[in-house]
Amino acid sequence: MEPCENDDLESFLQKVDQISELVKGLNCSDAAVQEKAAVEAERFVDGLFEQKPCRRTASRTVLTTTPPSVQNAPHQPNQSAEDFMSILEKDAEERRKRRQVKEKLANALKEKGNKAFALGDYEVAVRMYTEGLEQLRDMQALYTNRAQAFIKLQKYKEAISDCEWALKCSEKCVKAYVHMGRAHLALKNFTESRFCYQKILDVEPERETLVKEYLTQVDLEEKKTLQEKAVREELEEGRDEAMVVPDLLKKLNKPNELDLYYCGGVELLLQAVKEGTGQTSFRLNNGFSIISGNNSVRRCLTQTSEEPYSEELCAAVLRLWRAVCSGNEENQELLMQCPSTREQIVRLLGSRVAAIQRECLTLLLTFSHTQHGRRLVIKNLSVTRMVETLMDCVCADVTSGTTALAVLANLAGDNKFQIQCRDNFTLYFAPVLEQLLGDISASSQELLPSFISVTGAMCLDQVINSKMANRAEFWESSFTALGRHASCEQTSVLYPLLGLMINIAAVPNLCIQEHAVEGCRRCVTLLSNPDGGIITRAAGLLSAALPTSPAATREAVQHGVVKRMLKILKEAGQMSSRYSIKALAVCTTSSQQACEELVVLDKRLKTLRKLLDSSDEVVVGNAALCLGHCLAVPEAGAALLGTDCVQLLLRHSAGQAGHAGHAAVQKNAAVALGKLCKAEPRHLVKLRELHGLEILHACMKLIS
Repeated sequence: MEPCENDDLESFLQKVDQISELVKGLNCSDAAVQEKAAVEAERFVDGLFEQKPCRRTASRTVLTTTPPSVQNAPHQPNQSAEDFMSILEKDAEERRKRRQVKEKLANALKEKGNKAFALGDYEVAVRMYTEGLEQLRDMQALYTNRAQAFIKLQKYKEAISDCEWALKCSEKCVKAYVHMGRAHLALKNFTESRFCYQKILDVEPERETLVKEYLTQVDLEEKKTLQEKAVREELEEGRDEAMVVPDLLKKLNKPNELDLYYCGGVELLLQAVKEGTGQTSFRLNNGFSIISGNNSVRRCLTQTSEEPYSEELCAAVLRLWRAVCSGNEENQELLMQCPSTREQIVRLLGSRVAAIQRECLTLLLTFSHTQHGRRLVIKNLSVTRMVETLMDCVCADVTSGTTALAVLANLAGDNKFQIQCRDNFTLYFAPVLEQLLGDISASSQELLPSFISVTGAMCLDQVINSKMANRAEFWESSFTALGRHASCEQTSVLYPLLGLMINIAAVPNLCIQEHAVEGCRRCVTLLSNPDGGIITRAAGLLSAALPTSPAATREAVQHGVVKRMLKILKEAGQMSSRYSIKALAVCTTSSQQACEELVVLDKRLKTLRKLLDSSDEVVVGNAALCLGHCLAVPEAGAALLGTDCVQLLLRHSAGQAGHAGHAAVQKNAAVALGKLCKAEPRHLVKLRELHGLEILHACMKLIS
């Protein structure tokens, strides 16, 4: 946009403000203010006739600041306010019609520009957007679209200018801040780039994750720039150590040498890149292309070479990649950009040569340590083939299996990795877990806790969790492993396995029902474990498994689950209380024996009454449900005379149901209160004193 155009636009906007003020004055009920506005209006109209519009080249339109209706109207010194208003209204209508035409033309040109941009013809796109702006110069989308095209053409200053104009159209234009941030980043204006990205949060605070990614890009680019600057300074100063990497790369670029020659050269280079700026010097001197382009190296990496020392050279190159990429995001990017290298890494994971497989696993582990590296692995490698090979490593031996699980542990929590593993999870992950659960060898037991942890992280994905929940083999092998490890008290396996089973059992499924009786029996046994964490998780699994099977509930009651749960509730923390009272509620729902035991063991239901005073709605709701069941036992209601039971239940019955959980608490408390008064009518006296009958009537809609 030319300077003259800018002046015209600013002038036009100023006149719009002046006209608005004049209209307010002319419509004012105060006669003095109206008269003053009429005089100012006459002066304003006189001024419009005297101004001359700014001229442009023939290819551009002229912004006419004087309304056509004012230009053509005969000048009347004593023009009335009504006439002036009529002129403004007529002019506004004419402007509206002209703008509609211009908007239609501008949108058509924008669509043409978008099509050109999609085809990669950025010059044409810029031209279309520019023509659109000639029609409508306050169209924000045209500025941001043209800025994006300018960035593609590496015209970063022009892009920044367009973003500034877009923000003048709307100060809340997120796209303008994004493109301006990219343009400043390309110009290595790191401070300005960060400022642009951070401004996005002022407009849309929910974009925190996206802004974090943008700021990470700025950090990486700044780090790269500083590294390269340091290398160039060393070269300019003529330091001997600065020439080591370039000299070695030059020697390695010689063709047709023996593998032993290249093997020695790579080892020397490996030592050199570990020193300070060696990684950056390697990149600046085209190290990746030199090494990957070497025919001998390529044959070794594809394992098609029959030359002596080919295996040693392959392992040495993998060590070199690791040294070059460790902690250097830019080098990681470059390594993963090469299609052949990506293919080789996945293939070499399955190498029969232990040294090569070990180096490949360690290289992957190096990448997986950082979020940036994980993103590169997930984006560039074949995740399915990689996972399949890593599972083979787990099954092969403890050494390779430990490293493979470390790689998977770093990747498992990433949502994109989980999504890519959904289709093949039960093909690769689940069978290996079930094999390890059933294998009593020392090596398998050493790997099992880590594999359970990896599976737990993967099961945070609801699709994967559902697949595991409906897998009969998982439940069979897991409950079998519980019994085996309970006998030898292997906490390292029991604790993570119970946690995994609790999380998977949260998904409704039929498979757990088939093994619920055996599983609940083993969980009841674990309630006597000396480890508090094991007890808590055993109670958690019971609370999930008991509702699936009445037979399992009967089995658990026969094996003394009520007494053990009551003991936990007297000493437990919040999570243990949640699990235990839920399990007791299930037992008392279907078992009269459980209710009778609870009344006998918990004098005056003191523990349940204490739970009713909890701040945890889950605990309160289940405690009220359990208490209501126990009131079916003769004399249970009478035993509660003189206690605070009526007050506690009434307080929860009177609460306002703000959500489904609280509504359940109200319902259970109201039902228990009704049962209490029915079991022992003397409680009605206290209920009437507290005006509780009205509250109970109000709860009828919840109960019905």
